[in-house]
Amino acid sequence: MEKIKAVFGANIKHYRKKLYLSQEQLSEKLGITPKHLSTIETGAAFVSAELLEKLTRELRVSASTLFYSVQEISNDDSLIGMIDRIIDKECEKTSNTIKMQIRYLSLQQD
Repeated sequence: MEKIKAVFGANIKHYRKKLYLSQEQLSEKLGITPKHLSTIETGAAFVSAELLEKLTRELRVSASTLFYSVQEISNDDSLIGMIDRIIDKECEKTSNTIKMQIRYLSLQQD
């Protein structure tokens, strides 16, 4: 059971950081304390079904994704895996474009 908690927690942290969320920001969205989120990310605690649903919604991933190591996910050649990778790439491109536009606008304000 410890390995499942550790993989699950590492994935929460991975996808949280991928969305540029701090523990404080994500925990606020989830309605839990940052300390509780920290214990989940380190594998010291696990989540309820309700919290799992909130996590998948906030992190924009399927529940099953959170139970596989990042390496297993990257080696996933299934249709869903390929779709997830395409979505991730497009989200990253869009995020980078938005950041560049914000930087440009902030320079225009100075």
